[in-house]
Amino acid sequence: MATLLTPALAPPAIGASGDVTALAHARPLSMAHDPLPPPDRPQATTAVLDVTKWFGETSGGVKTYLVEKARWASRQETVRHALVIPGAFDALSEGRGTRVYRLQGPRVPNQAYRFLLAPRALRRIIAHEQPTVIEVGSPVFVPWVTSFATRGLGIPLVQFYHTSIAGAWRSLGLARAPGRLGRGLLARWVRSLDRLVARTIVASDFAARELAEAGVSRVTRVPLGVDLDHFYPARRATRERTLRRLGLPLDRPIVMSVGRLAPEKRLECLVDAWPNVERATGAHLVIVGSGPLEAALRARCSAVRVTWLPYQHDRVTLANLIAAADAFVAPGDVETFGLAALEALASGVPVVSSAEGAVAELVEASRAGATFSSGSAVGCAHAVRDVLAADFASLSLRARSYAEREHDWATVFSRLLAVYQEVASEAARFHS
Repeated sequence: MATLLTPALAPPAIGASGDVTALAHARPLSMAHDPLPPPDRPQATTAVLDVTKWFGETSGGVKTYLVEKARWASRQETVRHALVIPGAFDALSEGRGTRVYRLQGPRVPNQAYRFLLAPRALRRIIAHEQPTVIEVGSPVFVPWVTSFATRGLGIPLVQFYHTSIAGAWRSLGLARAPGRLGRGLLARWVRSLDRLVARTIVASDFAARELAEAGVSRVTRVPLGVDLDHFYPARRATRERTLRRLGLPLDRPIVMSVGRLAPEKRLECLVDAWPNVERATGAHLVIVGSGPLEAALRARCSAVRVTWLPYQHDRVTLANLIAAADAFVAPGDVETFGLAALEALASGVPVVSSAEGAVAELVEASRAGATFSSGSAVGCAHAVRDVLAADFASLSLRARSYAEREHDWATVFSRLLAVYQEVASEAARFHS
């Protein structure tokens, strides 16, 4: 048996913490056999269905993107949105113009995610929702499962390239870059996924280059956005209260990193750099997040002024915490965008990043931070020290101005909608 869950309050199905799956009022439902509620907004000219496994209790950027898409869709009378994600049990939540289907799936070992392996249930949802376009947001089994589920339905697929080839390699715990054979196999896999979709969407030049090197050409770049009304510099007024509540020092610079503690994030570089920064500046490092490398990173850390905080489920707490920082560090060199870093910029906090990967593009475009050679603890330490020594007010103004100018979510989804409509028109011409 599955469960139909409807929100206690009306639209949209998004909780106070920003979770589109905040649900209540359960009643039994068989996802495989029982009638599904009629699609909302029958007048909608565009219906989008997202399918991904990257939506866990402690996941980050992809989940944020999908939550924001649901918020945006709830305000667009001509758009209908549905999201299919794996869960511990089947469930459905509804809101105005947006709904979330959970399909029961087993846990991915050592990760916060679950497998999405239910093509028949997925096909039933697709046939019921009749989307204009389907966006696939994870790169392993989900594209194949979705392609199988849509056979003969004439609905075009697009994929959003959230996970880089190099990042996938490193997430397997393989520290060294793939050799010629490894690169060839990964490129072949990416090309096989490309054959399943009408278009691949990327959020950065870094991601576009990686796909081009693998032989993928049907690529459209749409940078992601940030909630400018939630992440903003005025939250810094609560700095003393925020730091005191979390037991953090009030009399030292605060440097922060937020994200999964996983191999592709290269946090060992920041941990190794910190004794140098600590001696030179007296700054205090705050690492926020959870993941498979937490124990190893803690054991590796020899610095004194470091605080480890768990994944922050409460969006207000997280926003206040980021705004309280004097610098934000993103040491990963295979990021396809870097939403946490953009949230820092929107909060008026300068960013230090690896010179490789997509976060460097944000730093360079905003002129609100510094970069360092990938994997260099010495370079990371010098970049953090340089940012802490610079004029914070000037960097903060640049950071916020850039986020406002380039990364409002409404602009992002308007661009995405245009891509969806173009893909749908191409599919309609092909099938006519």
